[in-house]
Amino acid sequence: MSYFIISVLVFLAVVFIHDRFIQKKHTILKHYPIIGHFRYLLEAIGPEMRQYLVANNREEFPFNRIQRSYIYASAKKQNPMQGFGSDADFSKIGHFFVRHSAFPFRVEENHINHDKKDFVPCAKIIGEYNKRKNPFHPKSIVNISAMSYGSLGSGATTANNMGAAIAGAYHNTGEGGFSPYHNTGADVVFQIGTAYYGCRDDKGKFSMDELVKLTDSNPNIKMIEIKLSQGAKPGKGGILPAEKVTKEIALIRKIKVGEASISPAYHTMFSNAKELVQFIELVAERTGLPVGIKSAVGQVEFWYELAFYMEELKGGPDFISIDGGEGGTGAAPAAFADNVSLPFDSAFTTVYKIMQTYGIEKRVTFAASAKLGLPSEAIKAFAMGADMISMAREILIAGGCIQAQKCHTGGCPTMIARADKQHLYNIEDKKIRVANFISALRKDILEITHACGYEHPCQIEMKDISINTRDSNTPKSLSLIYEYDKTRIGFAGMDYLTEKSLKEEVFKIKTDALEKEAIKKDKFKNN
Repeated sequence: MSYFIISVLVFLAVVFIHDRFIQKKHTILKHYPIIGHFRYLLEAIGPEMRQYLVANNREEFPFNRIQRSYIYASAKKQNPMQGFGSDADFSKIGHFFVRHSAFPFRVEENHINHDKKDFVPCAKIIGEYNKRKNPFHPKSIVNISAMSYGSLGSGATTANNMGAAIAGAYHNTGEGGFSPYHNTGADVVFQIGTAYYGCRDDKGKFSMDELVKLTDSNPNIKMIEIKLSQGAKPGKGGILPAEKVTKEIALIRKIKVGEASISPAYHTMFSNAKELVQFIELVAERTGLPVGIKSAVGQVEFWYELAFYMEELKGGPDFISIDGGEGGTGAAPAAFADNVSLPFDSAFTTVYKIMQTYGIEKRVTFAASAKLGLPSEAIKAFAMGADMISMAREILIAGGCIQAQKCHTGGCPTMIARADKQHLYNIEDKKIRVANFISALRKDILEITHACGYEHPCQIEMKDISINTRDSNTPKSLSLIYEYDKTRIGFAGMDYLTEKSLKEEVFKIKTDALEKEAIKKDKFKNN
């Protein structure tokens, strides 16, 4: 008998003795020594096994096989088509249909999209209404949503930023502060969370001086987003485990090495809608940048109060990012992830209708997130009133995520959500994949837009989308279901969204802002 077989038998004997007579914790192992370990192995690799061997094409969550295949193929510049018709259930409650036009939009040879088929900038200039000193015009309707360095590794953060730069999208830092990996070329949205990482003093309190120093020294920071909550865990602060808090992360966040980074559930700089509007105006005045908020949607009283004070004080957020309860890059208790906050459709329409009630929806740019990085889902969001789409998990999938759902364990198999072994993450390859996906998604959104007879997604209307409901055999339009029609914005055509045209418009807005500031100073001197 070979030494190998003897070694195996000895090993199994040791395991048997340990399971049956020594360990007392696991009942299964005590009664089923050795083979009981297979139960724990199958449990550990359950998500991977189900998605490859058990689930059908449209069965999985958060992203099914059809959705992941589209993202992977688009990121790799492979063929994302599907053959032999759709396997979707057209009669399923919630299934929706885009109503195409008999006369699609004609892209002539001299049209701006004739050669550059993914050129789709935002139709609004953010900060225009409130006359910010440095208004911002996003070059892309598709951008990267908030994901902090720390929750993601340095490689993934760098690749996302570089990919965004290549595709002309912006990159949101998440609440973990502005790291060197957010500074590789892309436009950046700096997110202020409840712990004020990146803009706090040595005692952990918000510091306006630190924020101004940060924005002044990093001109690629184009906007500031105040995070009230996120879809994954609304009403609960973020947690970065102690083992992930390296010396570099501790320096960026101004916390101690090796101690868990815990964000409170609430802000200390404001505690009601009026104070929030005043804080936004203070931040905008000191930094000169457009300032917005990000929030999941729960109790609606806040949104009525916010709209009231925006109109009363003639200020407030320049943009509002609405996150649906389907959001999921942040690890969260199951009860929060499954049951706290409204899903995107209900959340967005609730807020949009309230803003319409006060007549202020036109002056706000709406960003939408929660599994919207798919062409048809994005089109539906635009029909509801969204001006831009923000993506997180779709970007991770484009960068190689296999939906193992181990982001919070330190055991991410693709190295995306790990602080260690970042040398194994191929930044050069992944940045191209991220850029490819953003470009492909914009192109596909634009093609559906053209099929509906429009030039830009901002023109899609509620009547252009119909959804199956429980009380009818005929799909109903969004306007009937949600009882509103989105407000049409002043869209003059894609030619007016070119860099040259917008430079002139932005220059005018900046001039108006300077005049407004001068008037304020004169009034102050006179008083």
